[in-house]
Amino acid sequence: MTAKSVGILGGMGPEATVDLMSRIIKATPAKDDRDHIRMLVDNNPQVPSRIEALEKGGGASPVPCLQEMARRLALWGVDFLAMPCNTAHYYHPQIQQAVSIPLLNMLDLSAAAIRQCCPEARTVGLLASTASVRLQLYAPALGRQDLRLLTPAPGAQEALMSTIRQIKAGVNPNGVVSTLQQTADSLIQAGADVLLVACTELSIVSDRLRVARPWLDSAQVLAEAVVRHARPDEVNRHAGWPQDPNDTVVGEPS
Repeated sequence: MTAKSVGILGGMGPEATVDLMSRIIKATPAKDDRDHIRMLVDNNPQVPSRIEALEKGGGASPVPCLQEMARRLALWGVDFLAMPCNTAHYYHPQIQQAVSIPLLNMLDLSAAAIRQCCPEARTVGLLASTASVRLQLYAPALGRQDLRLLTPAPGAQEALMSTIRQIKAGVNPNGVVSTLQQTADSLIQAGADVLLVACTELSIVSDRLRVARPWLDSAQVLAEAVVRHARPDEVNRHAGWPQDPNDTVVGEPS
């Protein structure tokens, strides 16, 4: 079976897009260059700000730009789409309406991964942008898995949002990791059974997170879903690939 190709709606931000590509490469069961997945990437940093449009209400809508990106990728012949930006998934229905090929839903994938890998979990601590938190972006997907959403206290969320902006600006990661760690610890103290890193800027530094609960990264969940969709037959029979595809997305307690 010929592997399918993926089109990536990127640029939100550019480094997060490269991070997803790297995760896809590392998650692919490959012995040679030809075993890897073809990725067509529109790494477009000119997508109007999701934060300005959703949180402040005064920015231009990113929908027309995202729809056009999706259409162009579809015309270039990709089989399905992925978008490494959690906040932009607010617009998932409108983007999907613009094309006939599927756009993977990172929200649903992440919620399902939590339920599969942590069946006893009831409360999910969310590490995400302020727009995602205020919109309760993950609440419907988590609710369908009988999971409750827990978000940081306002001061902690403000600090986390500042960290996200610093990552976008390329600030030295030591300080931003400290804030991420403190926010994660506060969610665990507030009763989170499992944590979800749900901002692809935070995903860039999430491997340095050390917490006392299991945690998942939505970017890793998305990367592994891309591999499963692109090469389902090869994934299922590859000796080095877990039978449970969610085995590799969970950060173990430290």
